[in-house]
Amino acid sequence: MSVSSPATPPSPAAPPSSVLRLWRPAAQRNMRNQWSKLASYRQQWASAFSSARSHATSLVNSYLSQRYMPSMELGVLSDMPDIRKKARLKLFKQQVAEVNNMVSTSRSMRCYLKGPSGSPLVQFSSSSEDTNDTGDGGGIQVFAFMSVALFEKLAEELVEMFKLELNLKRLLVMDLLSISCETQEVNEFCWSYELYPGEFDCLSKCNLYETCQPVTPRLKDWNSDMPTGQCYQQPNQEILQVYLTTWLAEVNIDTHRVNEIFNVVGEEMHVNLL
Repeated sequence: MSVSSPATPPSPAAPPSSVLRLWRPAAQRNMRNQWSKLASYRQQWASAFSSARSHATSLVNSYLSQRYMPSMELGVLSDMPDIRKKARLKLFKQQVAEVNNMVSTSRSMRCYLKGPSGSPLVQFSSSSEDTNDTGDGGGIQVFAFMSVALFEKLAEELVEMFKLELNLKRLLVMDLLSISCETQEVNEFCWSYELYPGEFDCLSKCNLYETCQPVTPRLKDWNSDMPTGQCYQQPNQEILQVYLTTWLAEVNIDTHRVNEIFNVVGEEMHVNLL
């Protein structure tokens, strides 16, 4: 008795040539818009990164002053709780927003037919109204060489670097915010707790929240996850310097590769994205 293999679902039919002639300029406009947004979000990430590092340095310096110079009258020491409160948002929330925008944009590169193909007025949309419409023009090149799928692959590679870095930043933020806390206060920064209201909704949009807690951070090209257990010992100056250096290094973001991606896409679309 032979066992027949499951039937392969038919591939969606390519749109008529008359529709494709109209699809391509619409797809090109959309593609330019989405990649221009990605370039803008990258710059906004850089701005938030710089601002956040300044707040992280301020937090560390305040803690060291409090720890090693307790007898000195330094006004900033009385502001330590407020510094931590502001840092909670400044160090992390802005960069979460930028990665959210990147994720949304990377998923908006397809161009779908709006309304029936036989309509005298052909329109296109970023959302699909027909399950048979793949939004990629049947796989044809949008400009000269690259299909929608290839643009999406490059965008996915780009966004994945920022997602990994965002998760590492979260771990650094939790350790930075826990400094100078009493032991019972450190529990406030448990990995499974929100750093700010609505954070988990934001992380879910980036696929960084699973099984009732944020995804464990890891380094790019490493298979193992990083531990997220909370340490109740106050870090010394050397450890705090490692935190700041790690924040600056952005180890999960290959800047050369990021620039290469924007260069390749920019040349294909004849626009400057850098």
